Amino acid sequence: MNIGILTGGGDCPGLNAAIRGVTRRSIDNYNYNVVGIKNGWDGLVKGEVEALTLLSVSGILPKGGTILGTSRKNPLKKEEDLNKVKENIKKFDIDVLAVIGGDDTLSVADKLCEMGIQCVGMPKTIDNDISGTDYTFGFDTAVSIVTDAIDRLHTTAESHHRVMVIEVMGRHTGWIAVIAGIAGGADCILIPEVPFSISNMVKLIKQRQNRGKNFSIIVVAEGAKPEESDDYISSTGKVDDFGHKILGGIGELVGEAIEKESGVDTRVTKLGHIQRGGTPTAFDRVLATRMGVAAADLVRDKKFGYMVALQGNKITSIPIKEAISVQKKVDLELYDIAKVFFG
Repeated sequence: MNIGILTGGGDCPGLNAAIRGVTRRSIDNYNYNVVGIKNGWDGLVKGEVEALTLLSVSGILPKGGTILGTSRKNPLKKEEDLNKVKENIKKFDIDVLAVIGGDDTLSVADKLCEMGIQCVGMPKTIDNDISGTDYTFGFDTAVSIVTDAIDRLHTTAESHHRVMVIEVMGRHTGWIAVIAGIAGGADCILIPEVPFSISNMVKLIKQRQNRGKNFSIIVVAEGAKPEESDDYISSTGKVDDFGHKILGGIGELVGEAIEKESGVDTRVTKLGHIQRGGTPTAFDRVLATRMGVAAADLVRDKKFGYMVALQGNKITSIPIKEAISVQKKVDLELYDIAKVFFG
């Protein structure tokens, strides 16, 4: 059995732990051959692969990013790219693709499964928005990074009597914003699931001032939208290979509006790719390792077209199609808990 591993979409902490898990389980326990496909789907189009051995995955557990590289390439966009994918799968004698990615990467795997190409999936995204799994690896690390940033911004906000707006990742869902916001004691959290009002935020800031609080911390997910708009904010207007706007700029919009309406000195911090970087937390290392091992088990059991998932504390599996059918939105009961501390 020859397994090809690829990592697609945005990088995140835990990818190397997952690669290591698949490789060690496949070689040590099942005597499978493993190759790494470089730079996501782009590497399968270009035929860029390398053998993965026990030595090549040794020591990568604590490293952030991915030793294989990644890209946002969509091989289904052009027929010639899809044909090259099929040709290279035959050329390198790949029996199964072990695909590590978010909804876009896994959606490609699902389509390839429909074409008869055998795939298994592992859910990674710092956004934690893939259905059927309680957590995706990368999320816990991102939340820890954002929480630390909120803690640091608290001290400077209080010293200067400012409003601090912190823009975090989260295109369709606000998981990072809500969890890190609660953990960091944010005074307001804006998420894609709930359209926001600038006037309500200004009222909140004034209420805090009346209570003697002369600073405020506002966490905003990049996909949050004002009540009067139904489109995402993008400072560049660019789109990726899957047709998604490259987001960014909502923090500046919110910050400028708050300062204009309230007269309070306001600063904006966009955390950006800092949230993706660095070494994974212990939780993400263990989760990614468990998912990598379980993906090799799916290959053994010939459960192609399935994705490993964490439900409770158990690793299980669900059809990839089911996982990508709908995005996992923030539980609004959890958001209601966050709102208790607004203002």
